[in-house]
Amino acid sequence: MRHESALLNVIDVEATCWDGPPPPGSVHEIIEIGLTVVDLSARRRVSRHRVLVRPARSAVSDFCTELTGLTQAEVDRGVTFAEACRILVEEYAAGERSWASWGEYDRRQFARQSRADGVAYPFGRPSDTHTNAKAVFASAYGLRRKPGMDHALRIAGLPLEGRHHRGEDDAWNIAALVLDLLGRGAWPVGSPSPA
Repeated sequence: MRHESALLNVIDVEATCWDGPPPPGSVHEIIEIGLTVVDLSARRRVSRHRVLVRPARSAVSDFCTELTGLTQAEVDRGVTFAEACRILVEEYAAGERSWASWGEYDRRQFARQSRADGVAYPFGRPSDTHTNAKAVFASAYGLRRKPGMDHALRIAGLPLEGRHHRGEDDAWNIAALVLDLLGRGAWPVGSPSPA
């Protein structure tokens, strides 16, 4: 049995987006949550998951479909944001486990949407449980600019697996970068790093 504190949730979200400003009355909403569980002690990715989320105040644009591959029909079969947060807490211990994302966007989007929808934020306090993997990577590699995930994979000599801008695949790839950082002794095991 794995010790729970050795497990890290790596999360990447995709949200409704447009080539320009949102249409009147629309807001960015999470439509996919990609999650890879990493066993930091065993230094491996142990599982990958995908939760599709049905938007309530926006629609999937053609631009968004081109970027992510997700269609309105596909996300219409998803769960509500409240249900997605319940799944994160009950099935992936989101309230107890530390988690990481590439940058701060995912953390901020969860906070914004939780407030807007009146849903409890599914993670522990952001300053206590979240690690900005992009910032850790830039520091570990001595980079002045924080690279995008696909560029970071090239820098680390790792392959891009799956489709970029697909939450499930991006979470899997970010988890590979976390393991690279762990192997370099740069991952802040035990406590999340500051942004």
